[in-house]
Amino acid sequence: MTADVAGWQPRLVALDIDGTLLAWVDGEGQTYEEIRPAVYAAIHRAATAGARVVLSSGRSPHGMTRIADMLDMHDGDDERLWIVASNGAVVLRYPPVDVIHEETFDAAPAVKAVLEHHPSALVAVEERGIGYRVNRHFPDGELTGEMIITDVDDIVGEPVSRVIIRDPEATADDFVDLAAKLGLHSIGYVVGWTAWLDLTPKGVHKASGLQRVADELGLESADVLAIGDGRNDIEMLEWAGRGVAMGQAIEEVRAAADDVTGTVHEDGVAQELSRWFP
Repeated sequence: MTADVAGWQPRLVALDIDGTLLAWVDGEGQTYEEIRPAVYAAIHRAATAGARVVLSSGRSPHGMTRIADMLDMHDGDDERLWIVASNGAVVLRYPPVDVIHEETFDAAPAVKAVLEHHPSALVAVEERGIGYRVNRHFPDGELTGEMIITDVDDIVGEPVSRVIIRDPEATADDFVDLAAKLGLHSIGYVVGWTAWLDLTPKGVHKASGLQRVADELGLESADVLAIGDGRNDIEMLEWAGRGVAMGQAIEEVRAAADDVTGTVHEDGVAQELSRWFP
């Protein structure tokens, strides 16, 4: 925990989106599309003090840009936001969308293996700037942009940066057990709050994406404050000089963090940022 060092202050603030910046709508796989005033103000205090704010999410790039717009933090070329998307597989600047780095992989074998156990599962891959190619429509509010119906073989017929597999009839624990059973060692995977499985290139996660940003900015992981609430935040929280879990995070995520702040409904991001940027 770098924050124990006297006089330490974050030089980079990495923020998850769903469940961290945005609160979940109870019982639904979507979030309220608003950043609460206390959180908005705290983020701007951090930026005014010189910290670089980076959005870091499992969302695809086009699902993150409108959240960046809500922050009002890109007034000029020098102030363009760094964004870590697709659980670290895509690193970009915005606006406009300028992809700095992208990792891809052959997802077909893993998708085939998962569908053997969940044949009715939904599969999606981003169609950048438009929406997603999907085998069937996802529940309302779970994906952003247009959904383009496509055969699974075509969805994963070429290297991709991230695949979403979703089974509305299963649970998150079902997918945790399945990932362990299949031994998805050749790729990365993250199970979400629901039966939602993200497949990514092996060794790629939010921490690896943030490391690229830090390298570009001449910073170290010790300079970073990271805040998140999901399983896909674990590597980021462990990598950062100070990793903070949201109050509603499951124990696995809380255990990876240096500290725990308030829940998203208690403006946990604002509580943590106010410690360093009063």
